[in-house]
Amino acid sequence: MPIAVVVAADVDPSLIELLLRDDRFAAELRPVRSEKEIAGIVGHCRALITRHHNQVTRHVFDAAPALEVIVQGTSGLDNIDHSAASERGIAILGNPGGNANAVAELVIGQMIALTRTLRRYDDEVHSGVWSRDDCGTRRELSGYRLGIVGLGTVGRIVARLAAGFGMAPLAFDPYVDDEEIARRGARKAASLEALMRESDVVTLHVPLTPETRGMIGARELALLPSGAFLINTSRGHVVDLDALLAAIESNALGGAALDVFPDEPPRREWTRDPRLLLTPHIAGCSSEAKSSIARSVYETLCRFYDLEPRP
Repeated sequence: MPIAVVVAADVDPSLIELLLRDDRFAAELRPVRSEKEIAGIVGHCRALITRHHNQVTRHVFDAAPALEVIVQGTSGLDNIDHSAASERGIAILGNPGGNANAVAELVIGQMIALTRTLRRYDDEVHSGVWSRDDCGTRRELSGYRLGIVGLGTVGRIVARLAAGFGMAPLAFDPYVDDEEIARRGARKAASLEALMRESDVVTLHVPLTPETRGMIGARELALLPSGAFLINTSRGHVVDLDALLAAIESNALGGAALDVFPDEPPRREWTRDPRLLLTPHIAGCSSEAKSSIARSVYETLCRFYDLEPRP
């Protein structure tokens, strides 16, 4: 009997094609978001394919007596109740790195947009203002000290791309030793506090864990040099958003780029401050990344069931 698979998220069409062509699986595409919605579609499935916006809770597991595995096309798996899954013996499998290049490229773009104040210039030209008298005060990326928090797959690519712009990245990652940090193209910061003090641009690339939740708050932001920039493409709860916005409003920070938020979509009003660059969690979203992740999710599912992936 084919293995019942429920795809509970919008995924690249190539993943659906792979599953439908493989008669060893019986796949259903049922894109939903909330735990209630997911609980309503998993009663018969053995495998569940999700994305980060799917809330997979104990309630979902209770509604899925046959569930054996959850496969998600990301490295971050904090949307899933690991304790409840462990009690049931349900495997949780991620696919890290599939969208790493897409994220890293966006980070470089965010750095340029922030440091060259592109939002401000764009707003002015759209308003009929032609003001370029101060453009000579903007610096190229090589004039900024880059700090990378988390030197995993994404952080490593950011370091490599930044080096091409003449930047010499400083990195803080307590899980990577000094020699490996050097191999990944960065210098080791003695601590998170040291990195904040010595960086003009800080970009965050950490998973959401009890250790990283709220790791960048008012205290850490106050350590940054005046006019520094913060970029967050990791998880929204890593940064105290109120403290960040207060630092921008007080002109302590030069600006910030946020692709992730504590609530998605955010439940707040935003001012049209050109120093604040906001995107809807799209850093890892590209045609190449989605296609690569689709293939990886399919192959991960096959490996779990000890099946040979088909072309």
